[in-house]
Amino acid sequence: MVKIPNPNGAVARVVRGHALGWLVAANAVGLWLAALLLWPTLGDVIAPLSYGRWMPVHMNWQLYGWCALPLVGLLFRWILVAEHPGVVRHVHVALCAWSLALGLGGVSWLGGTVSGKLFLDWHGWARPVLALAMLVLWTVLAAHLWWGWRSEAGWQRWAKLAVLGGLVAVPPLMWWVAGRDVYPAVNRDSGGATGAALLGSTLGIVGIFGFMPRLLGVSQRAASKQDGSTCHVLRDKWWRGGEGWFWGAYGVSIGAWLAIERGDSSHHDVEQIVGLGVLLAWIPLLIWWWRRQAWCAGARPWILAALAWWALLVLTGWLTFLPELSERLKFTNGLVAHAHLAMAGLVTSVNAAILNQLDPARPLRRGFGLWQGGAAVMVVVLLVMGWFERDHAAAFFYGDAWWVDAGYGVRLAAGVAMALASVQLLRETTRR
Repeated sequence: MVKIPNPNGAVARVVRGHALGWLVAANAVGLWLAALLLWPTLGDVIAPLSYGRWMPVHMNWQLYGWCALPLVGLLFRWILVAEHPGVVRHVHVALCAWSLALGLGGVSWLGGTVSGKLFLDWHGWARPVLALAMLVLWTVLAAHLWWGWRSEAGWQRWAKLAVLGGLVAVPPLMWWVAGRDVYPAVNRDSGGATGAALLGSTLGIVGIFGFMPRLLGVSQRAASKQDGSTCHVLRDKWWRGGEGWFWGAYGVSIGAWLAIERGDSSHHDVEQIVGLGVLLAWIPLLIWWWRRQAWCAGARPWILAALAWWALLVLTGWLTFLPELSERLKFTNGLVAHAHLAMAGLVTSVNAAILNQLDPARPLRRGFGLWQGGAAVMVVVLLVMGWFERDHAAAFFYGDAWWVDAGYGVRLAAGVAMALASVQLLRETTRR
């Protein structure tokens, strides 16, 4: 195959452009929504594009654009044959198909064609578009696995084949769960997610976090010096390197998830509370695991921020699941605070670390402090507002309290800071 100059850098630049482009677009919509909370009559200017129509645009562009595409870059880094002369063109095709799907989704949601299910708003004529984009991506990955099959080590080729075998099921699953007649398990008392659902979905994220260093090619800071190829030596290195302990703990956690009730249940059930509490053990475990890795200089501050957000997310997530606290905060600004803690805090910091690790020679540094500060203020103000929302519902629904407007004003200012930070990150990418 014909080698091209710095193929990983070229691929990383394409991934960064699409991912950060959607972050900027989704943040712009978020600013508009925050402004509407302060000045609702602004919505009359562009009627019938109401708050309710812009909300799925903001959430889905954040989830399927910014939150998803760096993980797609993770797959590119692991599976694509960097020496293939068409690798950059293939990445362009896959990501343009993905971005086209998100653009068409935006048209659908603004036109009022939605399923009514959060993050599964793909409905009507828009229902197949993301699934088709996923198939384009899968085809690119499968083709590169085929081209690189002979040059891979034995276990790596089968690991990649297993991952692609699982991913091929995602497009039809997306189609199925987007239907209006399919519902997840529901907490019988709060109407929200059950402890089992929260535990299972979070363990899925932990699994990705566990594989992340290996998929990115990050070595361990305390790598074993013992060489050899026998099964005994490899097993010894696996345990002494920490992977054995990490995945052993992960297996125990999966076992706990399998042992608790996973259908409709209540957050008053001790089984659900204890089961969700398994995640508390993953606060020190993930810190220990990631701090063993030799992250590049650009990724390190984002990794430290991600670990701080992770600890806060798990601890507050478990506390707010408890009876009384859950009733007080469920479906209020407190829930929005938790969503921002997860998306704007943890996921954004992880994704920025991934984008840095994809091309360590071109670190993304600008906007770090502005983003982290804006996200922290956003989470705190929303949590405080959510705490008082149940007892002062009229002040929120009828807008007759100055302190509610003040809170939304601070939220808008924090959103401006985060939007500016995202623009700085995008400009840092496009300048090179």
